Amino acid sequence: MAVQDKIGQMRHPLEPLTPDEITEAVAIIKEKKNLSEDARFVQVVLQEPLKETVLSFKDGDPVNREASIIILDNGSEQTYEAVVSVTHKEVTSWKYIPDVQPGIMLDEFERVEEIVKNYPKFQDALLKRGITDTELVMVDPWSAGNFGVKEDVGVRLARAICWVKKFSTDNGYAYPLTGIVVYIDLNKMKVHRFEDHGGRSLPPTDANYTPEASDSISPRTDLKPLDIVQPEGPSFEVEGHYIKWQKWHIRFSFTPREGLVLHTVGYEDKGEVRPILYRAALSEMVVPYADGSFAHNTQNAFDAGEYGMGQLANSLSFGCDCLGEIRYFDATMTDSRGNVRTIPNAICLHEEDYGVAWKHTDWRTEQVEVRRSRRLVLSFFCTVGNYDYGFYWSFYQDGTIENEVKLTGILNTGTFDESGTSKYGTEIAPQLNAVHHQHFFNYRLDTMLDGKNNSVVEVSTLPEKKGAHNPYNNAFYVDTKTLKTELEAMRKMDFDSQRTWKIINSNSLNAVGTPVGYKIMPGENCLPFASDDSSVMKRAGFLKNHLHVTKFDSNEKYATGNYPNQHEGGDGLPNYTAANRNIENEDIVVWYTMGHHHVTRPEDWPVMPTAYIHFQLKPVGFFDRNPAIDLPRPSAKAHSMCHTSKDSSCH
Repeated sequence: MAVQDKIGQMRHPLEPLTPDEITEAVAIIKEKKNLSEDARFVQVVLQEPLKETVLSFKDGDPVNREASIIILDNGSEQTYEAVVSVTHKEVTSWKYIPDVQPGIMLDEFERVEEIVKNYPKFQDALLKRGITDTELVMVDPWSAGNFGVKEDVGVRLARAICWVKKFSTDNGYAYPLTGIVVYIDLNKMKVHRFEDHGGRSLPPTDANYTPEASDSISPRTDLKPLDIVQPEGPSFEVEGHYIKWQKWHIRFSFTPREGLVLHTVGYEDKGEVRPILYRAALSEMVVPYADGSFAHNTQNAFDAGEYGMGQLANSLSFGCDCLGEIRYFDATMTDSRGNVRTIPNAICLHEEDYGVAWKHTDWRTEQVEVRRSRRLVLSFFCTVGNYDYGFYWSFYQDGTIENEVKLTGILNTGTFDESGTSKYGTEIAPQLNAVHHQHFFNYRLDTMLDGKNNSVVEVSTLPEKKGAHNPYNNAFYVDTKTLKTELEAMRKMDFDSQRTWKIINSNSLNAVGTPVGYKIMPGENCLPFASDDSSVMKRAGFLKNHLHVTKFDSNEKYATGNYPNQHEGGDGLPNYTAANRNIENEDIVVWYTMGHHHVTRPEDWPVMPTAYIHFQLKPVGFFDRNPAIDLPRPSAKAHSMCHTSKDSSCH
């Protein structure tokens, strides 16, 4: 469905830039700033209008369409930020940003392999290991981080590590070339530093995971078909990037760095759409590795800020990532030269049955009432080197919002040193090591419960003291505390008190006279084991806490700051919260970090079974009663089958 009549006249100010608008913005800045061939377009995305502009927008209002652009000049090695008005055909802002390295661009990844393979010292190192065919060598570019190496200061770097395949379709991660490390200058596109720590014997077993490539895999034959059928079509309605489903109203977009972004999420209640979130997205993802050896001690990937989750998104048309009546959306961005790049079917929208929504059996009357739950799922998958990540936002009929990450793909592998063992990893196959590591996901949640001014309350469950009022010492109660400043709101989970946090609006009261609220329902979580003086903790200081709350600032979007690539640290949330601003009854942003602690195991090889990590935003007093009470009774399904015996019954 069309969402624009012509450039500059959009139906809503948060609609993403169209291919025509991107092309126009790039042409404008090239002309106005006389950009040379050395100019690289790191990012071209919608310059989101002011919150006040969006919230006051009415259909038909004129919209000034602007593009936010990051440019890296390879020749001068300088970075610039610009804002281009596509509507007025002018550059409205142009700023030099000193001493930063933007995230790595897709074609830089691709060039690294070519440069490494053509480097004479690398070819000599391969020959020492008996490898003559460079076409079978795999080169993965990793971010270089910041480890205080003087010769690296100011140089735009990638760190390449290598594997070798036995044949073209082989899984090369089974055969690490652990001793070889190559640093590439990405501005000059040449080798900056080459290291050969000596050859190690390759592990003896393959790791192929398709029946075509492995004789040991025989697909199961006893799995019957399971079809998801919606003969009347889906229940959602879509116009552009706006979705209406089961009282939910949702806008979304997609950026090269964050991937999926939610906008202006609200739920219909009492005849109006009540706002819950203004904006929500993955802010940063950090993966620290546990090994202290040369091969792995600099592996601390900042997957969003250094690589960009969105630019690495999969095209879902080639897989079975979603089932049912599916609506796909393309993701539109640029390549590094400013040409429009489209990822077909990058985003999946579908409905899922989710079991019982609620049920009760009246044992006196034998009346049974049961309702089925359904959720709307908006998702994308991306591949970052060896790992694959699925990001899922789910919306439930009872007002719950859930974010889930699915982790799969292939473990990062290495070989053992002379000892033949490692205390920092697991031998997942003979002579093959997979290093222990962690995955941390930080989400920026710009909340808007019934209005912009919100607060955050810490909720703890405490045992009641002994006494006459608690004769059997079984009582416990809930204690609440309003977090008033940014420094006070730097908080960790606590299982002893079942600590959680509730976002409230003290200006909006429910039927029982208490502030409306939504609480964070944590799932799996952990804390980092790297010490405070490690490089990763200097650069990702937000990992010390599971919760941060800041006063809204549109320039504060990322937990590690705007330019974490090769940054020495201290930016992002540690810098934002240092101002210690008031956060009570203010326009606030809630930052939640969840962590997956991965002690590797043989069952993760050769491809990891999916691991799941999630959190929910669940209404607590936001509604006056169960908002899913009006779900219809389930109807009989023509294709459903129910088998009974004297020991069981089916309803």
